[in-house]
Amino acid sequence: MQYMMLIHQGDTPTPRSPEAWAMLSEDEQQAVYADYAAINQTPGVTPGKGLDAPEMATTVRVQDGKTLTTDGPFVEIKEAIGGYFLFEADDLDAAIALAARVPAARLGGAVEVRPTVEW
Repeated sequence: MQYMMLIHQGDTPTPRSPEAWAMLSEDEQQAVYADYAAINQTPGVTPGKGLDAPEMATTVRVQDGKTLTTDGPFVEIKEAIGGYFLFEADDLDAAIALAARVPAARLGGAVEVRPTVEW
């Protein structure tokens, strides 16, 4: 089964926020990079991409045949999705075990594990 792993940043320090990132020691910062690199090299993982901040988004809706756009997310998001990757696993337990290795899960964020569906 294939799982989409959605990384919710929450309060996770990232290099995008130099002040928050500086709160981690150099060893912790290097561990974050190493952990993501190791996850990307795990058999069954298809690396994804990081996402820019929610305020950089454009939300699109169609109402009465007209395309409407708004800057940023439609609702206020506390735990914005910061990135994603795919994981081909035998079962949900394997996907959960991999999600637990994602640095964001231990640094104030979360990882949403969701099976993909073939249409």
